[in-house]
Amino acid sequence: MVSWSSGKDSAWALHVLREQPDRYDVRGIFTTVTPHFDRVAIQATPRRVLRLQAERLGLPLYEIPIPYPCPNEAYEAAMRRFLDEVRRLPPDLTVDTFAFGDLFLEDIREYREANLAETEFDAIFPVWGKPTPELAQTMLQSGLRAIVTAVSPSSRLDRSFAGRWFDQSFLDDLPEGTDPLGENGEFHTCVVDGPMFDRAIAAKPGLVVGRPVSRNHDGSGGQVTAWYADVELLED
Repeated sequence: MVSWSSGKDSAWALHVLREQPDRYDVRGIFTTVTPHFDRVAIQATPRRVLRLQAERLGLPLYEIPIPYPCPNEAYEAAMRRFLDEVRRLPPDLTVDTFAFGDLFLEDIREYREANLAETEFDAIFPVWGKPTPELAQTMLQSGLRAIVTAVSPSSRLDRSFAGRWFDQSFLDDLPEGTDPLGENGEFHTCVVDGPMFDRAIAAKPGLVVGRPVSRNHDGSGGQVTAWYADVELLED
């Protein structure tokens, strides 16, 4: 089962696994959602788009509701409930391994592995260590299309980067030192087309808004402004 942020990195991790059917049987995707906003956490992808993604992937979707703001203990409690749900699934749906689209942040990988260490589940990282400039080009050449749905206030990106397509022009405009895949959290995306889908989601960038957000996920550290772009669905 693949950790599905709704963005390009998790989409590519899923694609890599599906390219190896002799080794992997992908049985579903899972993601955290914030009912307060009716969106995917962090990515800000609307749930209606998330569900369309799952439909075009042809995979079951498991939504894990979390509060806003979300202290770490609340997040971990939600994930434990999800693991219990997976354990109760029928034999043809349950899994023994979770896949994540992380690229090079050692602390994030260690956190995921530590949380699964005391369980019967394993963690794998299908795109780990791939050079991000090269991987960004591979994604574009494959036909992957994604909308930049969130820009972090802690990055060097401003409002103008939210609501753009993740394309060569976007990559060319990134300030020096910005990871081309946003692995340091500089930006987040919503994928609407690519080799992992059976057909594209007809969509375009929507309204861009600034929202005050807590500097830290647990609500501490004061507030800063983050920029978010909606995903507007078109007639399919």
